[in-house]
Amino acid sequence: MSENPMKEIKIEKVTVNIGVGEVGKEVNKALNLLETLTNSYAVKTESSMNAKGFGLRENLEIGAKTTLRGEEAEEFLEKAFQALEENISVDNFDKQGNLSFGVEEYINFPGVEYNPDIGMQGFDVAVNIERPGYRVKKRDIKSKKVGKSHQVTPEESANFIADNFGVEVEGV
Repeated sequence: MSENPMKEIKIEKVTVNIGVGEVGKEVNKALNLLETLTNSYAVKTESSMNAKGFGLRENLEIGAKTTLRGEEAEEFLEKAFQALEENISVDNFDKQGNLSFGVEEYINFPGVEYNPDIGMQGFDVAVNIERPGYRVKKRDIKSKKVGKSHQVTPEESANFIADNFGVEVEGV
C-alpha cells in the first residue's frame, strides 16, 4: 500500500458475459446461468450490427451479461480464479491494466454443479482496475484525460491481482 491514497489501486467493476451467438432458448439458459453464478440480476445483450454471414441482424438478443461491484465483485473473482486454478498470464492484461479472461466450463466454478437444463457453457470475465480520480475521464461536464503518471500499468495491475487474490501471474 502506498502512502498516497490517490495511488491505491482498486477494482471498479467486474463484468461477466456469455455470448451465445444465436437467438432463442440458449440466451435464456445463459441468463439463468449468470444469475446462478453471480447471485445478481443479468440482462440480455443485443447484436450491434448486421452480420449476414453469421445470420445475425441488428438488435437480436444473442447473449447475457451482468456487472458486479464492491464485495460481490471480489467474492466472484476469488471463485473465478479458483476455476482457473489460480493461474493467469500477463497477456490477459491490457495497456490500461484491465484484466480479461475466460472460464471454459461453468462446472469448473467452485460450488456449482452440472445442470442438464443449461448444458455446457463457458463465460468471460472482464475486470476494470483503476485508481481514485478516474471519474474525471467519465464525467459529462469538463471531462479530462487521466495523467500518464496516474494511469495503472499492466505490471501494477498484475501485482495487485497477485497480492490481493493469491493468483500466480505468469510472465511478470
